[in-house]
Amino acid sequence: QVQLEDSGGELVQAGDSLRLSCAASGSTLSDYNLAWFRQAPGKEREFVATLFRSTRTYYSDSVKGRFTVSRGTVKNTLYLQMETLKPEDTAVYYCAAGRTILSSIRNPTAYPYWGQGTQVTVSS
Repeated sequence: QVQLEDSGGELVQAGDSLRLSCAASGSTLSDYNLAWFRQAPGKEREFVATLFRSTRTYYSDSVKGRFTVSRGTVKNTLYLQMETLKPEDTAVYYCAAGRTILSSIRNPTAYPYWGQGTQVTVSS
C-alpha cells in the first residue's frame, strides 16, 4: 500500500513559477515509479512528467522545457518545478505511483495509487 500527499497548487499569473510537492509513504516504495498527471475541466487526465527509476526524466511535449521533475532530499518526495506557466496549464495536478514499465509511464491506468490532487490556476 502506498499513500501519496500532493500539495503546492495555487492561483498564479501567467509567466509565474510554482513548485508542487508529493510526499509518498508505504512499504517497498523503491519498487514504485512516481509521476505527475493533470486533469483540466472537461478533459481526460494526462501525463505531465516522471522520474523513471529515479534516474531518467520524461515529460509531455506541452511542458517540456518549462517543467522539471526531481526527487527531494527528504526521502520519498517528488517535486514538479513549473516555470513560465500558461493559462492552459490550469488543472488539478496529481501525484501517482505504480510499478510501471517504461512503455506505460504515460498511461494513467498503470498507476494504482493517487494523491488527492492540488489545484493550479493560471490567470492571463
